[in-house]
Amino acid sequence: MTLYDDFRHEAETRIAALTAEADAGALDPAIDILVEALNVGGVLQAFGTGHSEAFAMEIAGRAGGLIPTNRIALRNVVLQGSRPSDILSDGKLERDPSIVDELFDISPIGPDDVFLIASNSGVNGSIVGMALRAKETGHKVIAVTSLEHTMAVEPKHPSGKRLRDIADVVIDNKAPYGDATLDVGETKIGAISSITAAFIAQLLTIAVTDRIAASGQTPPVYLSANIPGGDEHNKALEDLYRDRISRTA
Repeated sequence: MTLYDDFRHEAETRIAALTAEADAGALDPAIDILVEALNVGGVLQAFGTGHSEAFAMEIAGRAGGLIPTNRIALRNVVLQGSRPSDILSDGKLERDPSIVDELFDISPIGPDDVFLIASNSGVNGSIVGMALRAKETGHKVIAVTSLEHTMAVEPKHPSGKRLRDIADVVIDNKAPYGDATLDVGETKIGAISSITAAFIAQLLTIAVTDRIAASGQTPPVYLSANIPGGDEHNKALEDLYRDRISRTA
């Protein structure tokens, strides 16, 4: 077997485990929270930093995804807030818990919104701070994190908490400690958390959409902008959530 085969096996094994857990109902508590929020007019607020921002991109603003979704990104404190652009080159930004208050305040967050927060380590300051602020303001939080990794490292937020300690529902992304899955000599390669987090995002989207359709409602789902009528379909539904969802870069 080649390294490609080895990595495929690592990915397939984890995806199979996530699918089996979903079939057994492990995601139902998260799905219940998401459907309830959408039924009362809430928006799904997705947040992740570093590579975990890919999870938020899978949740919010893509073809086949739910329209009442919003992606919160650290760069918004520059694009929409008061922070200077040079802070974006500081790799420590995601570890800064002080960034959360401004980021939260400039985001279009409503009282019925739910937060989906992804972090492989689950300990960085901005991640834990966002979860704490969401809970303090009455929002439910769904976390996607590596339980193996997060329990092997020390929290970095002043509260001493991990993302998993704060969330109403915790979904394990199945990534190992350090994220990488393969050994090449003394080097670890083959990071897996982005793949499993994206799969989890799609499982949640599929299940929520199916639940809404089964209730007799039309799910508010994006069409691809690259097919005829896609832009018109999407804009009509986006207008229902005007000023409540942002589609910044």
